[in-house]
Amino acid sequence: MTEIKMCGLSRLCDIRWANEIRPEFVGFVFFKKSSRYVSPQKAAELKAALYAGIKAVGVFVNEDPMEVARLLNEGTIDLAQLHGSEDEDYIKSLRALTEGKLIQAFVVKSEADLERVKKSSADLVLLDAGAGDGKTFDWSILAKMDRPYFLAGGLDPGNVKKAVELCHPYGVDVSSGIETDGFKDKDKMTEFAKETRNG
Repeated sequence: MTEIKMCGLSRLCDIRWANEIRPEFVGFVFFKKSSRYVSPQKAAELKAALYAGIKAVGVFVNEDPMEVARLLNEGTIDLAQLHGSEDEDYIKSLRALTEGKLIQAFVVKSEADLERVKKSSADLVLLDAGAGDGKTFDWSILAKMDRPYFLAGGLDPGNVKKAVELCHPYGVDVSSGIETDGFKDKDKMTEFAKETRNG
């Protein structure tokens, strides 16, 4: 079964809807330039309301490893997603501070990009079209991908079933594809989960 990550949750109603829909993961964005940014304090409040069976992922862009480790070690998040230019040295420094699980995100534009993905020491990898711009990439590139991955970039209720059938990803990651006017939409969240699970 393909796992579901719904990213960019920022309101208590988003959490209530997630508790009903039961994706395997939700994401809190800690990148201050993002319209979906939440403070660590807000994230802790949201996490406290989250069903215990759903894992919270913190999304970071070139953040100080000490801060990432703090949020993991305090239990504000269960996993950290590295979405900037973090390299193996960064991951190594983070590993020295926390035992929390790490997801490393990569922008995929060609098969050549997959070599970096395969060498990542992160626990999981996420393959994206770009910087959260809601666009897909050429999924045929992934035919030779031999490690589990989250598929991201431009997914929505209308195309996720096809994505699962073509790519067989470990998980799918969605944010703007389940929004209306920049906010999470319960109907779209519900439909996305339904299409993923029935795919």
